Formats: sequence, C-alpha cells, structure tokens
Amino acid sequence: MPNAPIPAETPPLTPCIGTCRLDARGYCIGCQRNGDEIGRWRTMSDAERLHVMRDILPLRRTS
Repeated sequence: MPNAPIPAETPPLTPCIGTCRLDARGYCIGCQRNGDEIGRWRTMSDAERLHVMRDILPLRRTS
C-alpha cells in the first residue's frame, strides 16, 4: 500500500533519565538502577527489563 503509514519505531526500553551518578547505596540517582543492572541493560531481554522497571525500581524509589 503506497499510502500506508510508516510504523513508529519502538522507543528503547529504559528507565534512564540522563541523570547518571551513583549514590552512597550504589544506585543511580536518576533511574535507581544499580551498577550491575546498568552494565547488563543492553544484554537483558525485554522481559528482564520490564521486571526491573515494574517490580524492582519502584521499591527502591520508595525507600
């Protein structure tokens, strides 16, 4: 179809907000990921990333 809309590219799945510095606990002050999660992020599956973003990071943000 010549007039079919071009699908929008899926944005990368990341909690990063560009404020990248680890606090005293070892968590990024911007996204709350730890150093291991940041280092492995590119090799994680979407399911792993969703688990971190939905289940782990919200707990860190409230503590």
